[in-house]
Amino acid sequence: MWWITSQDGPQSGQTVPHVHIHILPRKGGDFEVNNEIYDAINEKEKELKKKLDLDKERKDRSMDEMAEEANEYRSLFL
Repeated sequence: MWWITSQDGPQSGQTVPHVHIHILPRKGGDFEVNNEIYDAINEKEKELKKKLDLDKERKDRSMDEMAEEANEYRSLFL
């Protein structure tokens, strides 16, 4: 089973406007209560944030750079 979710807009928790999709492979019984997966994701995210500074090297890209990147990704799916 695959669980696919997308955050679109600030009301859904999206903090930076961009396309962002999570694909979570799931199997029966992996969590006693299905929604516990969100708690597990939040805990793992907290652990990673302690180890990594993901924004340290982040830089804004131009529209041309983003279009070029989108074309590169698009070619993988056509």
